[in-house]
Amino acid sequence: MKKVRIVIVGPGLIGKKHIDLVRANPETELVGIVAPDHAPHHEFANNLGVRLHHSLEAMLNEVEVDGVIIASPNIFHAEQATFCIKKGIAVFVEKPITHTFTDGQRLVELAEQHDAKVLIGHHRAHSPILSAAREVIKSGKLGEIVAIMGSALFYKPASYFEAGSWRRELGGGPILINLIHEIGNFRSLCGEITAVQAMASAATRNFAVEDSVAIIFQFAGGALGTFLLSDTAASARSWEQTSQENKSYPTYPDEDCYSVSGTMGSLSIPTMRIKYYRSEAEQSWWSPFVEETIDVSRKDPLACQLDHFVDVVRGEAMPLVSARDGLRNLQITEAIAESARTRQMVRV
Repeated sequence: MKKVRIVIVGPGLIGKKHIDLVRANPETELVGIVAPDHAPHHEFANNLGVRLHHSLEAMLNEVEVDGVIIASPNIFHAEQATFCIKKGIAVFVEKPITHTFTDGQRLVELAEQHDAKVLIGHHRAHSPILSAAREVIKSGKLGEIVAIMGSALFYKPASYFEAGSWRRELGGGPILINLIHEIGNFRSLCGEITAVQAMASAATRNFAVEDSVAIIFQFAGGALGTFLLSDTAASARSWEQTSQENKSYPTYPDEDCYSVSGTMGSLSIPTMRIKYYRSEAEQSWWSPFVEETIDVSRKDPLACQLDHFVDVVRGEAMPLVSARDGLRNLQITEAIAESARTRQMVRV
């Protein structure tokens, strides 16, 4: 089968990762890069032996393309994705879907009007760990889901803030930078989120932006959830430090960052340790659990995501994270920021 020809917009940190994956994948071919007219970008493209254009429109007018990966700054997502949709080209947009919820609404409406192939880059949705967890929940082994607990506790060094002073200001904290990943995970495990309530603190670093947040979730099915988020906590209870998926981080395979509990059992993620009752007759805190560990093949979810995008481009799969899903994740993240600011529950 012919390789899928891909253009990547924005050769930044995540853009370069996508470039490496596209070049390594036997099903894909990198045919161009879109980036500003800076000498390092020209040198980078020349070294790869691919075309460099300074606008997506110019690139698509000159190069035969099957799919576009947008990894540019968030503020450009809406305009660039709109161009792809109108050209009838499959597009993968890195999270968040757009810079604002309003722009996202317009993009979703356009995508649905054109029946466009749009995948949003919430890469953890493609994690074999999360896929296995969804299957456990779907199987009914945990019974009716009643609660989920999660955490993203890690320590960002001073150099992180020195490299970007905007990270000390409103909009640069962990709610809008890190939390959107967790929202996607929670929704995929427990269903739609209908209300949130949050309390934030900046007491550790004393920046204008939060460094720690406690959140309560309400799900459409009646379950409740809690989440602790902090970029100033010396802890390993985060996805990056427990999943063993990103080799850039040290890993602690005995730690978990999520726990899903139902009426028949509970599942710890990502160790995939499960405790459950054999029958309803055993439902009691006096009864011992059956204890098991589910075997999972751990793979790079970014690579799995690219494989899925290839299937989407070829018409062999529907996007696992649609434009509407990406918009919902953004909406809930913004609702949490609003709740933390107002100290009020926000319904979504």
